[in-house]
Amino acid sequence: MSATSAGARVPVVGGPGAAALRLMRSPALLRVVAVLAAVVIPGAVLLVAGDTLGYDFRAYHAAALRVLGGAPAYDLSYVVAGPYGLFLYPPTFLPFVLPFALLDVTAATWLWTALLAGATVFGIARMPVRAQTRWLVLLLAAQSWPAVYALKLGQVGGFLVLLFVEGWRAIEESHPGGDPGGDRVGGRVGKTGRGAVLGITGALGAAIKLQPGLVLVWALVTRRFTAVIAGAATLAVLALLATLIGGPTVWTGFVTIITRVTDAVGTPHNFTPGAVALGLGATHDAATLVQTGSMALVLAVVGWSVLRLPATPSYLVAVVATQLLSPVLWDHYAIVLLVPVAWLLDRGWRWAVVVPLATSVFVIGLLPPITYPAVFALTLVLLVAEGRRKSASALGRY
Repeated sequence: MSATSAGARVPVVGGPGAAALRLMRSPALLRVVAVLAAVVIPGAVLLVAGDTLGYDFRAYHAAALRVLGGAPAYDLSYVVAGPYGLFLYPPTFLPFVLPFALLDVTAATWLWTALLAGATVFGIARMPVRAQTRWLVLLLAAQSWPAVYALKLGQVGGFLVLLFVEGWRAIEESHPGGDPGGDRVGGRVGKTGRGAVLGITGALGAAIKLQPGLVLVWALVTRRFTAVIAGAATLAVLALLATLIGGPTVWTGFVTIITRVTDAVGTPHNFTPGAVALGLGATHDAATLVQTGSMALVLAVVGWSVLRLPATPSYLVAVVATQLLSPVLWDHYAIVLLVPVAWLLDRGWRWAVVVPLATSVFVIGLLPPITYPAVFALTLVLLVAEGRRKSASALGRY
């Protein structure tokens, strides 16, 4: 269903939204520009990365080497998040990275980087939107600092993009009649044949970074029990594998390190609302109050969206919340915003391009820290606005 045929709102004329529309009206030019940007911009960043290439991945690789050598996966000497070599992922992530420890770190880093790039591009290609929208999202991703930086670091954001997109596809394909997102408020209708896919992708995301497990909570609340069962089974298998690989103490090691280093307010260079408030001069207590309030507000928006919005926008609200509820919010986490931005663009919200453009490679160094919580908040506002419009249209038909 196209944005025009769906009666999608086009709220603003001019600016970057108009530029995006002009590109979308020239499919051949859009494809050429998107491919060139996707090759040139990330390629240039990788070529000058030097020893910082695979900064995060090298921590994964080191943890896997420790496990193969019979040592604990987690180095408990760290006291703050961010330093080189810190492995801060759940034990269920170990089965995915262990094979890379069989390779030299340089070869493993380049292989991992290639897989990340492929996952990001494939995730965009799998987005259930019009072809022009996918090409535009590829172009936006190519110039997005969170996307390029995640690739340079070897951070798992590209894999999460793919998993979230597959969950989105599963929701849309579960509804008969090609009705993306489902029309009924709450999104509790539709076939369950794709429920297992939704559950497995949510579980894989949780196995990698915990916070995407919110998708499984969303599935439970919206009574997608097939997804919940499939997700629980997937996590159980991965937990068993992790225990066999790292031993029972791998779980206590993870709990110890995660509780020690995850300070949402005091962790340097992170962009949670509380950390931003602290950087602007708030006291630590006031900044903590800001952080607690912002997380409570995000949870309230997720709960409200489950009750009031159709399935797709409600799910995408949960996707955004998975990052905002993280104990720390690094700039590269904003790569996942490409997923809701694609839906918004396809629904006619041309100004959604502001989200990835606001954190462009070309303005890095000029951005105030508040930019990152602001683009997450803007995405939530746009999702709620379009979700309400869609639910009002649906209720008018019933």
